[in-house]
Amino acid sequence: VWSPTPLPARADAPYIIRHGMGYTIFEHHSHQLGQELKVFAAPDAPIKIVQLKLKNTTSRMRRINITYYAEWVLGTTRESMAQYIVPEFASNCFALLAHNPYNLDFGKRVAFLAATRELQGLTTDRAEFLGPLGSYARPDALERVGLTASAQAGSDPCAAIQLLLWLAPDETKEVTFLLGQGEDRADALRLIAYYQNLANVETAWKSLHQFWDEQIGNVQVKTPDAAMDLLINRWLPYQALACRIWGRTAFYQSGGAFGYRDQLQDVLAFAATKPEITRQHILNAARHQFEEGDVMHWWHPPADRGIRTRITDNLLWLPYVAAHYVQITGDHSILDERIPFLSAEPLKVGEHERYGEFPAGRVDTLYEHCRRALAKGTTAGEHGLPLMGEGDWNDGMNKVGAGGAGESIWLGWFLYSTLMNFAEVCEEKQAVEYHQQAERLRAALEASAWDGLWYRRAYYDDGKPLGSMENYDCQIDSISQSWAVISGAADPERARVAMESLYQRLVRLDDGLILLLTPPFDRTMSDPGYIKGYQPGIRENGGQYTHAAIWAIWAFAELGQGDRVAELFKLINPIHHGDTPEKNSRYRVEPYVVAADVYSAPRQIGRGGWTWYTGSASWMYRLGVEKILGLQRKGNQLKIKPCIPTEWSEYEVHYRFGSAVYHIRVENPQSVKASGIRLTLDGNLLNSETLLLSDDGGEHTVQVKLN
Repeated sequence: VWSPTPLPARADAPYIIRHGMGYTIFEHHSHQLGQELKVFAAPDAPIKIVQLKLKNTTSRMRRINITYYAEWVLGTTRESMAQYIVPEFASNCFALLAHNPYNLDFGKRVAFLAATRELQGLTTDRAEFLGPLGSYARPDALERVGLTASAQAGSDPCAAIQLLLWLAPDETKEVTFLLGQGEDRADALRLIAYYQNLANVETAWKSLHQFWDEQIGNVQVKTPDAAMDLLINRWLPYQALACRIWGRTAFYQSGGAFGYRDQLQDVLAFAATKPEITRQHILNAARHQFEEGDVMHWWHPPADRGIRTRITDNLLWLPYVAAHYVQITGDHSILDERIPFLSAEPLKVGEHERYGEFPAGRVDTLYEHCRRALAKGTTAGEHGLPLMGEGDWNDGMNKVGAGGAGESIWLGWFLYSTLMNFAEVCEEKQAVEYHQQAERLRAALEASAWDGLWYRRAYYDDGKPLGSMENYDCQIDSISQSWAVISGAADPERARVAMESLYQRLVRLDDGLILLLTPPFDRTMSDPGYIKGYQPGIRENGGQYTHAAIWAIWAFAELGQGDRVAELFKLINPIHHGDTPEKNSRYRVEPYVVAADVYSAPRQIGRGGWTWYTGSASWMYRLGVEKILGLQRKGNQLKIKPCIPTEWSEYEVHYRFGSAVYHIRVENPQSVKASGIRLTLDGNLLNSETLLLSDDGGEHTVQVKLN
């Protein structure tokens, strides 16, 4: 008994594993059998296709039993749902079916496990298959010949199907398994029948590559940093789209919910290349805003049950992202789209949050949705700074302003940025008002946020500062410094000093980390919230929170520090965390996708936290494309404003705009810190530093010389 994958039953021979866009291939040779297992998701159907190829490398006939085993959940957790799952054997198509009629949202859906060859055995009883001790590596059912062919409700449910292959000497055979779900029983049977035709499986495999090229191939780069190219060309946009926007779930964060602030930030990465994705989600987010202007913190489709909270930054991401989308695409029509608000009684005094399914209320334009978000989100405490509420961007600081008086300095920078950005796309009278509000806020920040060498993070309800030299813990917090620069609101000299303090206090070059804050919360008598419940150096409590680390690099790019930007991008690039066996043994997570956090705790330095499900992917993609390589689009204009290290002599970008492709070559022959560019289009020198894009179906050559 062994598996063609390293788990659950590793054989004593190497496994080679290759991951790509939408697929993984395992190669293995043991027991005198060549083995290849190809797993991929059909691009246009809810089905996982698993193809096993076996080659007999001996001179004798071989008899191989192959078993596919899966555990149904069909709800929140297997333990809570198991008693409601109803299995069925569909004998005409070699398939096991299962549905959960007690699932309120998906009770009609029918899951299935099927094969493309006739079955020799099956069971839906987990206890029968695994045995009393429940060993995945050595299931009881594989110690004997045959399964009971049981498909009855009431047992601990699973799906196990078994088939037999005879292999002549040097013969190769394949078997394909199908794991998926239909809208109902008829749809499940239709999907099974379609994909049991191996020609359709092959078509799905070929279309998978075309599908992902269309989704993430609009920007392709070639730079002196090959690891950066791997991330920008494939893995960052793939991670953002497949995991964050579509799947909304991962190994360490299993959920499926939309987070209000989360996916709004994610779709920013696609505003220039796949604007329909960004547009659709902005409108979807607006539908989850209450008439008072606040929003749901997260919600689960299709019923959209979710939670209303007192977290203060969520609602501001709507106008922030909407303004960014309009500026990039020139699509002002989105502001006129009419979307319903949610209508419900506001949270009562002392009510921290409310979970429920909220009815739709009045309908108004997206512009009005954004205006109400800004009206609700523009608050001021004793220092004239926005109220922190029960968490701003950092949910773990949920006690800093829970009493209603605490103020957030980071939120001040972010609100300033949102006011200024939205003022660019709104009516003139409203724009004047937003500029005035932003200026008052900027003055309050400079008057009350500066701590001498950096900006503070917040003020507690009792007026004590957070993120100050006065504190035992959290003397400096990264995001107050980075957003002081990103917002453009901070005094330039203070901003430079603050970022230098960030570099000296939060960047740990030897450990490959950019910390969120230091020292971790440990000794303070004040209660910042559940962030203090993490061990010092873990996640938000003094580890690297990669989202914030990328904002820090973004701020250095705004300051024009190209060498430092390249140094820090390389520092947090996951590929460099796993490019040697020694680094891998420390990092311990996938080195081809971004991790949400990396630990700084003394005994766990450099260990990755949860991967895949992190907004860091989209921000890191934007950092690489927009700030380092300098591709900044507004409407049909492309400005190229790089922030690259002086050692880069050149790089290339292939940029797709509609049906046209622009082949851009950026040259830095004198290793200069660029202050200007010389731009040539198809051999013609332009009297501008901005490229006018044309959707003309042609291929264009662009030469950029830095000077």
